[in-house]
Amino acid sequence: MNTTHLPPRVRLIDVGPRDGLQNEKQPVPAAVKIELVHRLQAAGLREIEVTSYVSPKWVPQMADNHEVMAGITRQSGVRYSVLTPNLKGFEAALADRPDEIVVFGAASEAFSQKNINCSIAESIERFAPVVEAARKAGIAVRGAMSCTVGCPYEGDIAPERVGMLAQLMKDIGVQRVDVADTIGVGTPLKVQRAIEATLAHYDIDHISGHFHDTYGQALANTLAALQMGVWNFQSSVAGLGGCPYAKGATGNVATEDVVYLLHGLGIDTGIDLEALVDTGAWISAQLGRPSASRVGRALLAKRVH
Repeated sequence: MNTTHLPPRVRLIDVGPRDGLQNEKQPVPAAVKIELVHRLQAAGLREIEVTSYVSPKWVPQMADNHEVMAGITRQSGVRYSVLTPNLKGFEAALADRPDEIVVFGAASEAFSQKNINCSIAESIERFAPVVEAARKAGIAVRGAMSCTVGCPYEGDIAPERVGMLAQLMKDIGVQRVDVADTIGVGTPLKVQRAIEATLAHYDIDHISGHFHDTYGQALANTLAALQMGVWNFQSSVAGLGGCPYAKGATGNVATEDVVYLLHGLGIDTGIDLEALVDTGAWISAQLGRPSASRVGRALLAKRVH
């Protein structure tokens, strides 16, 4: 394989503390979430999605957002991001001094209605004042574009829909976007088409890949994105997470698995894989289940032998 055109360095955003833990049925103590962030940054992660500012009625797992943000010992050079679905959420987050806020929209009308009870256009209208307030406060803004290749209600999503959403995000001042395969149905060609549509509105430095592993395609999709020059990706330690609005969707691709792939390609991540595997094993033990990371399980088994 020719690796000369792959990016020499990749930046990973670990979304485990937020996207990974938000759907846990049992409450995860704030102290565990804080420790998870500390372990991730100690392993070399330089971007971590920590929590969200949503109604505890809808996402009770994130009700401790202030406590978690206040409890983190921040490291220089680490970017801490939070999800803010509306102006009320942003105003609550402001006191906790996030480095970046995340707003989200879907490339599927049906998913938008099911997920946030409004159309795509209405969601953008809702986010516009949030983005404006964040930019005025000197806080960076990332836009999560969900269902960019497939939707549990609409099926395949046309690249044109992705391009439309990217343009809407750009128009309200979102600085960078995630091309997300929220339900994990994407294949390399579909993912590349979604990225191509996004490239009409954002340059390659401001696009990231966010892949779920429902059909076992997340690493293949990561490689397909790398071949296009994408060098920002989201992943979740131990493969934590899922989507409550997409039946059968498994977690985000495991950070350990992505790092193993990248290091095997000679790509620098700045991440200590062994420390990351330990972190994945630790949080999985806290949740009372095995890690979803195949690399993590394999490396731990190798240590035992």
